[in-house]
Amino acid sequence: MPTAKKIAVTPAPKRLECDLSAPVTEFLAAQGYTVRAEVKNCDITATRDDFLTVVELKTAFSIDLLIQAVERQTIADAVYVGLPAEGTFARSSRYDKRRRGIEALLKRLQIGLILVHFAPEPDIPPRVEVSLDPVTEAKPKPRPRKRQTILREIAGRSGDYNVGGTTGVKRTTAYREQAIFLAACLEAHGNSSPAQLCVHGATRKAGDMLFKNVYGWFVREGRGVYALSPDAIAEMERDWLPALTFQRARVAAFAAR
Repeated sequence: MPTAKKIAVTPAPKRLECDLSAPVTEFLAAQGYTVRAEVKNCDITATRDDFLTVVELKTAFSIDLLIQAVERQTIADAVYVGLPAEGTFARSSRYDKRRRGIEALLKRLQIGLILVHFAPEPDIPPRVEVSLDPVTEAKPKPRPRKRQTILREIAGRSGDYNVGGTTGVKRTTAYREQAIFLAACLEAHGNSSPAQLCVHGATRKAGDMLFKNVYGWFVREGRGVYALSPDAIAEMERDWLPALTFQRARVAAFAAR
């Protein structure tokens, strides 16, 4: 009697939180949101008009995820949890008792659910589904000061260089982005005073940032005149190249006006 041939089953790849970031970011951007990742420990923030949405990404549902989402409700108008459409949240489990219970709990807590469907074929992009929208009539006690820090940070970033859901990696904050812009200005225009840098598009905080020199990228060449430190550009090209490339383009565009 012939032996039955075993069919090799390819195990599902292990998901990382950062795998969810790009699909969710692109989905929200397509809805007209301004999307920024990793703002004040929020995985993904999205603003449209004056409405702030926060999405917390996880590879599996957990109590820790709920705790995070509930905390975000104190600063955001709408909060979602983002999960891969696998396991409990696979299409085949739509009527599973545990999934129904989780969705009922999210509804009770006024938290939305975003599912990311990954295709078996790596060349097919993931599909994003809003499985549950949060109910926003009643809201937890607001924390307006923390909310404003998030909105200021979003407004202060001219690009998005971070990946939501990552840990142990350096973040490009609005402050660092402004410092990189100053470095790009000095690279393009040579030694300059804060007033000269403002002519090239820098903010009024330029003088304070050059003086404090948080990242060690600037040196004072004379009274009120600053230059780049010897290793500044090399460090930025090594650790912050996407942001540096973006800011170089901003400097060039401003000079071309």
